Amino acid sequence: MSAVTSTRTAGPNRISLRRWAHQPVVVAAAAMIAAGAVGLLLAAFAGAAPGATMTALWEGMFGSSYAVGASLNVAATLMLVAVGFTIAHRAGLVNVGGEGQICAGGIAATAIGTTLTGAPAAITLPAVLIGAAAAGWLWAAIAAYLRVRRGTSEIITTLLLNFVGLAMVLLVVHEPALLRQPVTSSETLPQSEQLTPAAQLPLLGIERSPATIALWIAVVAALGTAILVRHTALGTRLRAVGLNPDAAARLGLPVQRLRFLSLSTAGAFSGIAGGLLVATAPFVLAEGFSSGYGFSGLVVGLLARGSLAAVVAVSLLLGFLVSGGINLQLAANVPASTISVVESLMIVFIAGAALWTRSVRKSEPAAPQAVSPIDTADLAGAPR
Repeated sequence: MSAVTSTRTAGPNRISLRRWAHQPVVVAAAAMIAAGAVGLLLAAFAGAAPGATMTALWEGMFGSSYAVGASLNVAATLMLVAVGFTIAHRAGLVNVGGEGQICAGGIAATAIGTTLTGAPAAITLPAVLIGAAAAGWLWAAIAAYLRVRRGTSEIITTLLLNFVGLAMVLLVVHEPALLRQPVTSSETLPQSEQLTPAAQLPLLGIERSPATIALWIAVVAALGTAILVRHTALGTRLRAVGLNPDAAARLGLPVQRLRFLSLSTAGAFSGIAGGLLVATAPFVLAEGFSSGYGFSGLVVGLLARGSLAAVVAVSLLLGFLVSGGINLQLAANVPASTISVVESLMIVFIAGAALWTRSVRKSEPAAPQAVSPIDTADLAGAPR
C-alpha cells in the first residue's frame, strides 16, 4: 500500500519538476549562464585566470561612476534599436538593418548639429533628434517599400543597407566638401566638427559620470511603445497582421500599409539611437561611431521575444556587458570580441530553449482554448 502511495506521490512531483524545468524564464537563465561559462573558457584560452576575468568585467561595469554612466549610455542605444525591432516583429517583419539606420541618423544629426548655430537648445536638440529619426525612417522605408511592393525579403534588404550606411559614414567624414572638419595639418582626424553646445545631450547629473538623458528617452520610448502595441487598436491590428496577414486582409485591414509603417518606424527608432550617439561625448561623427550597436540591439530584440519589459532589462544587461568587455581588453588582456561571442551564443541557446519549452506542451493534454484577445471591433474600424 505504501509503495503504491509513494508512486502516486512521485508522479505529480515528477510532472511538476518537468514543468518547472521547461519554464521560459528558467531555461533562458540557464542559457545565459551557459553562454557566460563559454565566455570564461575563451578568456582562459586567452591566458586570463577566471578570477582576473571576473574582476576586470565587474570593474568595467560597476567599478566607477564613469563605468556605470558609459554602460547606461550604451544600454539606451541598444534599447531604442530593440524597441524598433519589436514593432516590426509585431507585424511579422524582421529588421536587421539597425546598424545602417544608426548611420543614417548619425549623419543627419551631425549635419543639423554642426550647421544650426545660434539657436537655443530647446530648438536645436529636438531638431537634431527629429532629423535623426527622419533619416532612419527614410533609410528603413527603402526596404519597407521593396517588401510591400516587390515582395523582396526585408531581412536581405535591411542587412545589405547596413553596408551602404557604413560606407556613407566613411564618405562624409573623409570628404572635406561634406562633413569633415577643416583640415589644418596632416594630423587632422577624419571626423566631423563638434556639434554645437545647444545640440549636445544634457548629463543626468551623476558625479563624474558621462550618463546623459538618453536613458530616459529610451525608457519613455519603450513605455510608449508598450502602451501602443498592447492597449490600442493600432497595436491589435499590427498583431493581427503578424499572426495571419491573409486573414487580416479579409477583415479589411490595410496589411501592406501597416507593414510599411512598422518597418519604417523601426528605422526611426534606430535613427534616434544614431542621433543620441553623436550628441554624446565626444560630440562628433567618426568612422566606426556605431560600434556594432545595431547588431547588439538586434540581439536584445531576439532575446526579449516581443516583451518591452524584457527589452529594458536585456538592454541594461548587455549595455553593462559591452562596457565590461572593453575593460576586459584593457585590464585582463582578453579580446573585447569575447562579449560578441557570448551574445551570439545567447541567441543560439535561447533559440534552442524555445524548442525545449515547446516540447512539454506537445506532450501534455491540450487545455481549453481561451477566446482570442484580438478584438474584432477594433479591426472593423481599421482604415481601408
